[in-house]
Amino acid sequence: MSSFSPSLVFDRVRLVWPDGTVALDGISGAIGVGRTGLVGRNGAGKSTLLRVAAGKLAPTSGTVSASGEVAMLPQRLAADPHRSVAALLGVETALTALRAIESGDVAPHHFDAVGDDWDVEARAHALLAEAGLAPDALDRTVGALSGGETMMAALVGLRARAAEITLLDEPTNDLDLDARARVSDLVRGWSGTLIVVSHDIGLLELMDATAELYDHTLNVVGGPYSAWRAHRDAEQEAAVRAERDAAQSLRRERRQRIESYDKLATRARVAHKAQVEKRVPKILAGARADAAQVSAGRLSTEMRGKEDAARAALSEASARVRDDDMVRIDLPDPGNAAGRRILSLGDGEREWIVTGRERIALVGRNGAGKTTLLENLVHTVAAEGPVRARASVAHVGYLPQRLDGLDDTASVLDTVCAAAPSVPVPLVRDRLARFLVRGDAVSRPLGSLSGGERFRVALARVLLADPPPQLLVLDEPTNNLDLDTVDQLVAALQAYGGAVLVVSHDDAFLARLGLDLRLELREGRLREEPV
Repeated sequence: MSSFSPSLVFDRVRLVWPDGTVALDGISGAIGVGRTGLVGRNGAGKSTLLRVAAGKLAPTSGTVSASGEVAMLPQRLAADPHRSVAALLGVETALTALRAIESGDVAPHHFDAVGDDWDVEARAHALLAEAGLAPDALDRTVGALSGGETMMAALVGLRARAAEITLLDEPTNDLDLDARARVSDLVRGWSGTLIVVSHDIGLLELMDATAELYDHTLNVVGGPYSAWRAHRDAEQEAAVRAERDAAQSLRRERRQRIESYDKLATRARVAHKAQVEKRVPKILAGARADAAQVSAGRLSTEMRGKEDAARAALSEASARVRDDDMVRIDLPDPGNAAGRRILSLGDGEREWIVTGRERIALVGRNGAGKTTLLENLVHTVAAEGPVRARASVAHVGYLPQRLDGLDDTASVLDTVCAAAPSVPVPLVRDRLARFLVRGDAVSRPLGSLSGGERFRVALARVLLADPPPQLLVLDEPTNNLDLDTVDQLVAALQAYGGAVLVVSHDDAFLARLGLDLRLELREGRLREEPV
């Protein structure tokens, strides 16, 4: 039997945000060497737990013990558009020093920075090739890359760093199918300890173990996502059966108590009647009455005890049955006329006209220009090149791929109210509750939210805008969403009365939308594909 070797140990880790919101509450558990998938619903605290493990957040109480160096790939990787690609690859310091030396600057600190890494530029080019990027990307910034290109550069950089423990937060977000295949190859060959937060089931199937963060508890199950899912489903089936049995037991104990009381009451009436009719001596009747009262009291205590025990058993069984809240997304009807022209897309050779409530998918590899095309459409920019997109309606709702444009200091409520200034605040609160943002949570600043929570707020700002959007433009809308929320988003978009233009690498998601048109952007041209 192989012994368990822990890489990360959490001991009663508690984290409270400055506004008093509890993010983590007494998390204890251990994660071992190998590949572990960390799963849980949006807002469960997965990203926060990783940041604590990486030393980027100090817990309010409790400790985290690591067996070696911890490196982390954050979820909001593109938040700093001025960061260099060389920095993502982990070669910026040595590369800058080498280039300074080559230009004639022989200051000692440059040699110290290079060390023995004189082939750093060649090594960087090899890393770029592994990430699917051209050599000239080395001198570019994050702002010049697509989200997928940024993610791949950071991943290969972390792989080269070879820390004992590596934490990846949603590494396949924004990635096309080829890039996801590269990530899978990286993960398969990863040495040391790798902990991956993801909603990508294909990636989670590559894990050696699966840890779930649920209700401030960390539970680890051996095997990939499918093994964890089977374990959880079996556990829940058993919990539901136990709850049903406990409920039956409580009903039985309650019924027996009532029946026993009825029998005692009947005996008391018979005894009283006999005493009144003087069928038994008075002293004997009194003794019988006293004995009956003592017996009734003893029986009452006994029956109450059994009923209380059954009630406690039911409460304990019910606590093991999950009762997860679901996001409920109801979109207002923008009133698009059936044949009204909403959007035109063209590449100089052909033009596609979108009307009414059609659903259009725009697909293509990372770096093909999909996000640029959407931004030009939304901001009505006449971009150079043959590909054109133009909206014919006034109200366009845009959900960008990168959410770094949000004001981290603004509250959730203020952010959504700004998009719906004529809607009363109580109604905005009610609508936010459908996105599982309730109570004091609406006053939290955006900077304190998890990736999934932040995305839900951004989605709410777009979908709850007043007046309602006649065209929704969504760039990778399933990033950071748990599977249940994706289901709700699909249902909402299916029922939406406006037109939808969506960029996504998630073919399963696109297939569920009931597409009217699917266009691939490749080498500056649009090509129609089967839906």
